[in-house]
Amino acid sequence: MAHKAQISIPATYMRGGTSKGVFFTLSDLPPVAQVPGEARDKLLLRVIGSPDPYEKQIDGMGGATSSTSKTVILSKSDSPDHDVDYLFGQVSIDKPFVDWSGNCGNLSAAVGPYAIANGLVDPAKVPQNGIAEVRIWQVNIQKTIVAQVPITDGEVQEAGDFELDGVTFPAAEIPVAFMDPADGEGAIFPTGNVVDDLDVPGVGVLKVTLINAGIPTVFVNAEALGYTGCELQEAINGDARALAMFETIRAHGAVRMGLIQHVEEAASRQHTPKVAFVAPAASYTASSGKAVNAEDIDLVVRALSMGKLHHAMMGTAAVAIGAAAAIQGTLVNLAAGGDERDAVTFGHPSGSLRVGAKASLVDGRWQIDQAVMSRSARILMSGQVRVPGDTL
Repeated sequence: MAHKAQISIPATYMRGGTSKGVFFTLSDLPPVAQVPGEARDKLLLRVIGSPDPYEKQIDGMGGATSSTSKTVILSKSDSPDHDVDYLFGQVSIDKPFVDWSGNCGNLSAAVGPYAIANGLVDPAKVPQNGIAEVRIWQVNIQKTIVAQVPITDGEVQEAGDFELDGVTFPAAEIPVAFMDPADGEGAIFPTGNVVDDLDVPGVGVLKVTLINAGIPTVFVNAEALGYTGCELQEAINGDARALAMFETIRAHGAVRMGLIQHVEEAASRQHTPKVAFVAPAASYTASSGKAVNAEDIDLVVRALSMGKLHHAMMGTAAVAIGAAAAIQGTLVNLAAGGDERDAVTFGHPSGSLRVGAKASLVDGRWQIDQAVMSRSARILMSGQVRVPGDTL
């Protein structure tokens, strides 16, 4: 039996923040995959190595976690106000679908460096030495992201001394601003309330903050679920009943937020919303062995992504945390002490993170002008990624 030769596609494997993924320039994809649809999804699934019932992604570029099962497609923007269009695809590990419903905040930090290195940014905007401001149009949520990319001798500077908890080695700092971060699906508070009662079968009525900033997120108090907020991955991911509970909360939160009509639809929308639990600041030992001291943070937060507790914090969820902390009365704000603030430092499983956000009440509705946090990014490998010829 004859078999088709593998397809070879230019690609770059990049780390951005505490995530990594496979980056493509749109025009380098096979023509049939340059437009949304089944062919594109099949290609990205095969690149990453999904669906994999073993949940290891051995036959692909994925790393078998939500943080490493990611793809990015970039193109020069047609908008005069933006340099590059950024489309993010969260690839399911064990199921045959790509979720296009939200952004990846961590990989947003890698978009600017990739765009500059691959000629997607006007060379006139890139100084010989200094900072290149890259204006990014986030296609998934129809919002602007602005990245400040350091440049040395005309090239993206990747090495540096900026340390990010959840990433082993230091690198150059890249401040990333998420402008008006409520995504394209509605208001910051879809219900109009900073706190709601959510009736979850098998759990009971929970106080929740349902917020749509950075990424739609369901916040719940850790104590209401029997947790301290200082848990590490194994405490949650090794507990099948806990994971099922969080998925039930997520599904019912998605319905309440208007993201889906029925809870059954949540299975095909794994990327959004996220679910996270919060508690007042407390001291604990991070997964690296590093001590996180209560006096150095404002609260603790743990968040789930694609059905598992995240090893650090998703960038978009960090935006949601910063936005919620800036608005008095939300569960996040109350856990942080209930004061007015324009920045918050929170503890996560790998350490801590600071994110700034400023909220304002306009015509009776809350809005976030921008949320800012620092990340880093690095090219891990560039060349050709190959997939079997019968993929398309």
